[in-house]
Amino acid sequence: MSEEWKRLRAAVLDADRLVRALASGRRKGQPVPVVAGREVKRIEVRVVDLKAGRHLQVVSYDDTQAHTTNHAIGEDAAAAVDALLAQPFASWHVDTTDTTHQLRVTKKGAPLLHTKARSEALEVSHDHDRAKDRLLAEDDPVLVALGISDAQGRVKPTRQAKYRQVEEFLRLLDASLTEAMDQGQVRTPTDDDPLRIVDLGCGNAYLTFAAHAFLSRRLPVRMTGVDVKQQSADHNSQVAAGLGIDADFVVGSIGDASLDRAPDVVLALHACDTATDDALARALDWHASLVLAAPCCHHDIASQLRTTEVPAPYAMLTRYGILRERFADTLTDALRAALLRREGYKVDVVEFVESAHTPRNTLLRAVRLRGEAGAHRRPSEAEEAAGREYDDLLAQWGVRPALGELLSR
Repeated sequence: MSEEWKRLRAAVLDADRLVRALASGRRKGQPVPVVAGREVKRIEVRVVDLKAGRHLQVVSYDDTQAHTTNHAIGEDAAAAVDALLAQPFASWHVDTTDTTHQLRVTKKGAPLLHTKARSEALEVSHDHDRAKDRLLAEDDPVLVALGISDAQGRVKPTRQAKYRQVEEFLRLLDASLTEAMDQGQVRTPTDDDPLRIVDLGCGNAYLTFAAHAFLSRRLPVRMTGVDVKQQSADHNSQVAAGLGIDADFVVGSIGDASLDRAPDVVLALHACDTATDDALARALDWHASLVLAAPCCHHDIASQLRTTEVPAPYAMLTRYGILRERFADTLTDALRAALLRREGYKVDVVEFVESAHTPRNTLLRAVRLRGEAGAHRRPSEAEEAAGREYDDLLAQWGVRPALGELLSR
């Protein structure tokens, strides 16, 4: 084991100082990591105090759910960590009370470890109740200020769905941002140059404030919310002032809003119909490093499918209204994903919130793969292939996606 892996292993096994360890991604040319017999996307490790004593808790995430195992501190925990380190994860992020360790494995399999001391020590909790993995506690001042929790710090019965949405969004943002930073795809922010995040179509800024509350614990961040309503900007500015949060709220449409500086991260959650396309076009124009977009109301393509000539033998997909609407959702987001890949992004389409809670549960997650940008750079083979797939779909279905029209201007 190299010195880098030894240092990382020691940090994960430091039961008194470990706050959290996160492993994610897959090394190039390697199989999907397997934990407890299951293929997983990422794992989280922390220390918990159980009735049986102190344990190392490992939560592994596959495509649909989380699986938890507990290992007694000592030989059992050490064996579990060694097994995790042996898996082909592309990156590790380990937070201790006084240090952050970021390890990335290169294409040649070499570990690159960056260690940074904290200016202020983090508190660590070993409460096993946190197995519920709440990223924002119910009594967090942000949730109270937004009316999700009451004055006693309890989530209101009528706001449980909103709380779940906030939690799942933060989980996706946390995993996506941590992996992208560890891979060098999102820059490491500083106090003088914080991570810039814009929430397009922010409305009452639930997710803007939640993202700031969560991320600012470990990163310097600057949040900007954009919404067409002046009332929303005024309300959000008052909430920010009451919470002591330094955030900007810009009035304007997604397509025309002016920012002082291009953001690193673009969020667009439940922007209706082609407003999602406006948001993706702005993100591409800014060359944003990370984009999270949860589309809503795919009316544009659905309306086009009512009049377009459907290619054989797929007429049944659009003959009935409910099937046409569902197919339009899939076709729209497939075309969006192809365009993002064509523009140099790695794209995943994932479940945002369980469909039992909301039908609007698809999220497009895009990470910029290439640092260079502009019209004069040469497309990669993957980008050219994505472009051909996109063109073939248009030729088959005879539709005009709004994002494609925006990018062709």
